[in-house]
Amino acid sequence: MTTVVLWLFIVAGTCYGVLCSEDHLRDMDSFISAVEQAEESNPDLSPLALVRRLRRTAGHEDPLTLHFLGASNNISHSHTSVFNTTLFGFFDKAIHHFVTDRGEERGVVLTQDGTTVAIAPMLLGIEVGLKAKLEGTPPLGMFPLTLAKNLGLSFLSLQDFPPAQRLGPDGCWDNVTHPRVFQLSRVPTLATDALVNGGMDGSILGMDLATLAPSEQPGKLSKVLKGYYNHVLEGQDLGVVSSHISPKRREIAQALLGTLDTQRQVMETLYLVWRLENTQWIAKDTGVEKAVRDGMLEFVHRYWDCPPIIPRCQWGAAPYRGSPFPLALPLPFLYIHHTYEPNRPCHSFWQCSRSMRAMQRFHQEDRGWADIGYSFVVGSDGYIYEGRGWHHLGTHTRGQNSYGYGVAFIGNYSSSLPSRHALDLVRQHLAKCAVDAGRLQANFTLHGHRQLVDTSCPGDALYSEIRGWEHFKQPFTGNQLIKKGPMKKTSM
Repeated sequence: MTTVVLWLFIVAGTCYGVLCSEDHLRDMDSFISAVEQAEESNPDLSPLALVRRLRRTAGHEDPLTLHFLGASNNISHSHTSVFNTTLFGFFDKAIHHFVTDRGEERGVVLTQDGTTVAIAPMLLGIEVGLKAKLEGTPPLGMFPLTLAKNLGLSFLSLQDFPPAQRLGPDGCWDNVTHPRVFQLSRVPTLATDALVNGGMDGSILGMDLATLAPSEQPGKLSKVLKGYYNHVLEGQDLGVVSSHISPKRREIAQALLGTLDTQRQVMETLYLVWRLENTQWIAKDTGVEKAVRDGMLEFVHRYWDCPPIIPRCQWGAAPYRGSPFPLALPLPFLYIHHTYEPNRPCHSFWQCSRSMRAMQRFHQEDRGWADIGYSFVVGSDGYIYEGRGWHHLGTHTRGQNSYGYGVAFIGNYSSSLPSRHALDLVRQHLAKCAVDAGRLQANFTLHGHRQLVDTSCPGDALYSEIRGWEHFKQPFTGNQLIKKGPMKKTSM
């Protein structure tokens, strides 16, 4: 399949908009714009008919999809041709998911929140929901089509590998402002992070549509996608946003699917796939159930217990200067900071990324450090940003860097607190994630920066907050070398 995708929108021989380029941008906004073009060209086309046409265009007619959704050409609509040649070619390439020999993942897009999503499982979930709404039936096939099949086949194909290697990976875009190439960070599984994100999004959006009130009709597909992917926080605490939006995908998906016996449903999906494809002999493999059980435990840890972390490459980190020094894991301490500067919280991927780059420049250029000092940085956009990361020594808590992770909240929290959602990312998710992965000791101690260094960091309000957290303790000065300098407001 050619690497050049024709993303042209031609009406009466005229090309409109910024998408008129042979080397198109692979972001969700561009995909939504294409959907809007299709809707405008076919104003009487229902949302269900449109998603079925999209499925047909991409050729997704595998036995499992046919079992739950039927043939995509089974459309009660007068149109025989919905997309012109240009739109047909674009949607075919935008939706069809695969990984090239060079490790480039196709059929994925960058969303406004900085995450990458596979289009195909997202659309399948929407189609399941629309079909259920139209027919007044339960959304049969939601979990099998959006997540269970990909997860089960990935667990099974890699059952000889450690569970952590049976999922993912994530990757990096060549340019987040003009994304065209998404390069995976290692050899892919059959359940990359983008496929899992798309599967969770499909489950969420599909269930929203399936459970609309009887008197309420589904909106246009473009409106559904905009509402979920393009929500602007405008200073809101993400935790109080009642609508379903992409920065909350993990917690919403866990609420929707966490009550299911997901291990059993993955097994049932695999048995159904083998029956439909007449390959029941695979079920005789005695390791299948263990592979699925171990795999689902890893899935829950990776995508529900752990917080979403934006990798360095996504926020535009400059290279580390020199060679990073490895940490000896698991660590016994977690140190809480505020950045002080930037002094305002960030509420979008773009704002938080700018803050990360500004801090890294300050740490490298003004202070002469090898990299941004913190291990992780917490935005108010629903995400944690990777600094030095899990494995490399930071420069965040003088005299104590080798003993613990330094986690900073973006903003000045002398008189106010970070959003409750941002606090919970660290208190309920990052710490648990680190302990469960063997990176932080189970009986770890949590300190505020000021307990170890003469500084006002992490601010009076935030320090008062963390004093009530589990694992908070006063330092044992007899066993720790604490070098105190003059009182400073900055978090270092």
